[in-house]
Amino acid sequence: MSKRITTDISAAARLLTEGRLVAFPTETVYGLGADALNPSAVRRVYEAKSRPFGHPLIIHVGNMHLLDELAQDIPDNARALVRHFWPGPLTLVLKASDNVPRIVTGGQDTVAIRFPAHPMAIALLKEFGGGVVGPSANKFGHLSPTKAADVDSDFGPEVDLILNGASCPVGIESTIIGFDGEFPIMLRPGMITKRAISAEISKEFFEAGAEPPRVPGSLSAHYAPTTRLVVLHADDIRRYLKENSELHDVALLTITPLFKTHPNNKMIVASTDPDNYAKNLYESLRELDRVGAKIIIVESVPLTDAWDGIRDRLERAAGSF
Repeated sequence: MSKRITTDISAAARLLTEGRLVAFPTETVYGLGADALNPSAVRRVYEAKSRPFGHPLIIHVGNMHLLDELAQDIPDNARALVRHFWPGPLTLVLKASDNVPRIVTGGQDTVAIRFPAHPMAIALLKEFGGGVVGPSANKFGHLSPTKAADVDSDFGPEVDLILNGASCPVGIESTIIGFDGEFPIMLRPGMITKRAISAEISKEFFEAGAEPPRVPGSLSAHYAPTTRLVVLHADDIRRYLKENSELHDVALLTITPLFKTHPNNKMIVASTDPDNYAKNLYESLRELDRVGAKIIIVESVPLTDAWDGIRDRLERAAGSF
C-alpha cells in the first residue's frame, strides 16, 4: 500500500489547513478535498482533475451551522430536507453567501452543499472545522473511485494524502436538489429518490427549466470507463451475442444470469437490488475495464424511481462514446 494512504485524520486536517489536497471517503464515492474558502487550494483541485473551471464543486460540511455561513435565503423545504436526510447522500443547491469564492460555484450565484454520512468524512470535517470541496477523486469524466486504491491509481504527487475508509456503502454520487421558491427541482438523481423527497416535504417536483444551475455530473458524457460502453436491453444483448458468437473481446454487466457467452469473455452478474447494484457499480465497471475488451455491454436497468440514479450514471457513461 502506498505510504500516502493512511487513516490519520489529524494529518489530513492539517494538510487541508495548509491548502493541500486530501482524498477522503464518503458514503457515495471518494472525494478530492481542499479548503473551500481557499481559492488557491480549490484551483489545485480543478487542475489535478483536469476539470473545467465552469463545472462547480460541492462543499462538504460536518456541522449544520455552516449551512447558514455558506448559503442565504434558504427555503423552508430545504431545511426540512436537511433535518431528514443529513448526514447523507443529498446535495442542496442554494443561493450562495458572500463567503463562498466564485471559483467553487463555477461563477454562478448558487452553491452546492452536503453533509456526508461516512464516519471518517465527518471526523475529518469536524477536525478541520470548515467547508471542504470534494468532487470525485478521479480524473474528470472517468469512473468515480469507491476505494482508496482507485484514487492512488489515478493521481500522483498532486494529491498529498489519501484517507483509507474502506469501500463506499452507497457507491454512486449524491442526489442533487435545487429549488424554485419552495418547490424542489431534480438536478441529478441519486439513491435518495424523488419519491423519498416528495414524501418528506409534500411537494411535487418542478422542471429544471431552460437554464438550470450547472451542477456536478450534469454533462451528457461522464462517469465513463476507458473501454467503449453501451447499454442494451436483455433481448438485444442475446441477439448481439448470437450474431457475434466467436468474439472473445466482450465484457458484460448484467442483471440477467442466463446469457451464454464465449468462455474467454468476462461477465459480471449484478444484484437486482438497486442499493446493492449501486454500491458495486463503479468497482464492477473498473474490473471490466481492466480485461482488455473492445466493448462493455451493460444490461439496461428497470425504469423505476429506485433505479433513476443508476440509470443516469449508465447513460452518461455510454454517452462518452
